Amino acid sequence: MTDAAKRGGRTIDVAVFGAGRIGRIHAANLAQQPGVRLKYVVDVNREAAAALAEQHGAQVADIDGAMGDASVGATVICSSTDTHADLILKSAAQKKHVFCEKPVDLTLERARACAEAVEKAGVVCMIGFQRRFDPTFSALKARLDAGEIGTPEMLVVTSRDPGAPPVEYIRHSGGIFKDMLIHDFDIFRWILGDEAETLHATGSCLSDPAIAEAGDIDSTAVTIRTKRGRLCQINTARRAAYGYDQRFEVLGSAGMLQAGNVRPTGVVAYSKTAVSSDVPEAFFLERYRAAYALEIAHFFDAVTNGKPVRTTVACRSGDAFVARRARGADRRVISFDVR
Repeated sequence: MTDAAKRGGRTIDVAVFGAGRIGRIHAANLAQQPGVRLKYVVDVNREAAAALAEQHGAQVADIDGAMGDASVGATVICSSTDTHADLILKSAAQKKHVFCEKPVDLTLERARACAEAVEKAGVVCMIGFQRRFDPTFSALKARLDAGEIGTPEMLVVTSRDPGAPPVEYIRHSGGIFKDMLIHDFDIFRWILGDEAETLHATGSCLSDPAIAEAGDIDSTAVTIRTKRGRLCQINTARRAAYGYDQRFEVLGSAGMLQAGNVRPTGVVAYSKTAVSSDVPEAFFLERYRAAYALEIAHFFDAVTNGKPVRTTVACRSGDAFVARRARGADRRVISFDVR
């Protein structure tokens, strides 16, 4: 390990909270970071925690045990949404750096309290919006910022899942705007470098009546006008029969940039009757595999070298605000001034 890979001359010990699918992804990625060691895995499912801990030579602990260990320099929070704010606050109180999956909390007030706590503690707190680290999306952003298409005027975002999550998850997710569209609101703010002034949203339940019975919707259409007068359209669906559909395009005064889907292979077949290619990647774990690795590397670079993170807890409050206001579009049409 190089000196640059260490903080204060020692390896950074990490506690991961949550041993589910995203916890396993982050644990594997942080294990690849020089000067970083997974010390604890914490999960209410002790069997899942033990399996992940054994895989990476870590220990199983409870919240108090992991938080109370002064050797732990950072926490990686991948547990259920309703635990995020409490774990951020506990981490800040113990002066531990924090990487937390979105969202910070389902309420704007708690999200702001977390932002204040980490600022007061002087610790790094990064929120997991991995799409900013996707190589294709990042390349588009760099070319946009370089002025390749002039002044950006309109952004169109398509975000469709191959299928809805379990209804039990939906009941506790905070709704499609906070759970799913919060990523698209982040793309909107990042790509256009602007803030929402007005928002018009509508939604419907088209794929499964059980989602409606759980109090949510599965399809949305959102139109945003920014403070600079730019426009953004976002369409989302919980069901796309052809795979995980993740793409957007930016129209500028001198042209357009598009970021398309990622496919398992780049092979294209030509015949007398058709030209065909692979359908998009199956789901987010495959589609954003590289992005997840890059964001964890970015977090530990910020911790070890004192660099700023791209997605702070403070700026994520803006996404939470827009998502909370849009939440009213439960099979209705809503319009409001965001200011």
